[in-house]
Amino acid sequence: MELDALMLSRIQFAFTISFHIIFPAFTIGLASWLVALEFNWLRTGNPLYRNLFRFWVKIFAISFGLGVVSGIVMSYQFGTNWSRFSEFAGNVIGPVIAYEVITAFFLEAAFLGIMLFGWEKVGDRLHFFATCMVALGTLMSAFWILSANSWMQTPDGFAIENGRAVPVDWFKIVFNPSFPYRYAHMVMGCYLTTAFAVAGMSAWMLLRSRQEPEARLAGARRSMSMALWFAVIFVPIQIVIGDLHGSGVLKYQPTKLAAIEGNWERQGNMPLRLFAWPDQDAEMNHFEIGIPRLGSFILTHAYDGIVPGLKDVAPDERPPVLPVFFSFRIMVGIGLAMLALGLWSLYLRRTGNLYSNRLFLTATMLMTPSGFGAVLFGWFTAEIGRQPYVVYGHLRTADAVSPVTATAVTASLVTFVVVYAFIFGFGSYYLAKLLRKGPEPVEPHEGMDEGRLSKKPKRPFSVPDEGLEGRNIDRRPQPAE
Repeated sequence: MELDALMLSRIQFAFTISFHIIFPAFTIGLASWLVALEFNWLRTGNPLYRNLFRFWVKIFAISFGLGVVSGIVMSYQFGTNWSRFSEFAGNVIGPVIAYEVITAFFLEAAFLGIMLFGWEKVGDRLHFFATCMVALGTLMSAFWILSANSWMQTPDGFAIENGRAVPVDWFKIVFNPSFPYRYAHMVMGCYLTTAFAVAGMSAWMLLRSRQEPEARLAGARRSMSMALWFAVIFVPIQIVIGDLHGSGVLKYQPTKLAAIEGNWERQGNMPLRLFAWPDQDAEMNHFEIGIPRLGSFILTHAYDGIVPGLKDVAPDERPPVLPVFFSFRIMVGIGLAMLALGLWSLYLRRTGNLYSNRLFLTATMLMTPSGFGAVLFGWFTAEIGRQPYVVYGHLRTADAVSPVTATAVTASLVTFVVVYAFIFGFGSYYLAKLLRKGPEPVEPHEGMDEGRLSKKPKRPFSVPDEGLEGRNIDRRPQPAE
């Protein structure tokens, strides 16, 4: 493999975007997790939820900042390394990215300060509104970014004039054929990433129960319970969304689908290949293990359904098969592990051993990074699978690179690696310290138990009389009666 300017530019963009996507994958779900915690605090008056919010909002602030920094650096490459792509697609991609800044980023920026620092100044309900707006901003940001990327996967609503893409129908551009399923799949992936990160951290605290005060363990139990309930409900939904997305790939990107399945010949009754070693030069698979006919059924919902093959197109139209084939299977494997852990948690709830089964707690702790892995390998599948195109069917990656030298790209790549290692190394170290410390313990009071940490349910959005440290109450001395 020759490390020319094209390959080095691809490596640099892959490095920066892979690093960047880790943080939005966490903060999108974490923002909604904060909404759930604050809502339960306002609804019940239970100080446990307040303490959990104050802990996770620190994690959100650091992760959000790291995500913004890595995202800005990544976007500069459109001008430095991919100027020909910008020249071809700028009239379409530019406004979509601008909408993300004008709507989502401004919304997040307007309310982020209130969410982080304003609880004692603006009151409960306005603070909750700010938290909701930040969460909405993260979803809007994902909306525009996924719309732009999906247009590159399944371009629609444009015409080519003088060698450039020009918008014709903005509705078709924004809501291009693959966008609805890709957006739903990504957002759900972000939520599951957060759920398993929260559950894993909580399981780690429970495994260290001898070193933790009982009041702190109550927060770990509640967090793990909420996260696992979410996983039980939404992992199956994510699998259904993934199946619908796969049907769209079959329709609009058949060559990518063939690479995912390692399918060389167009055929019906295609097996579900559990393992194989695709050989792109020989145009065949080695060591193939599969289940007969099941592949066609999953993709077409008919055992004799026809599935396209890689040989349907010329060799220079095919993506690298090996990384696409294995990235997809790793992603699916992680999803199945999530499903298995969720079902295991249901069984342990029924037997009353959810918080005491050390094997389960260890497995949950080991699944902490599973969501990040699934998101990364899903993106590897999507982005490598559309090669050799950067705008599918219209602009090849080789034609999108800037007229730069390999030396210049090497210098910037080395700089990125060093700076990222320094800045994000310290950021990750601080995050690890916060996670190790955990949320502040809730002091037990009369009527508190492990399952219910409030004396009795409060009316929605009521304010309790006790446990109001740091809240807006009048502490001025009152005249004696």
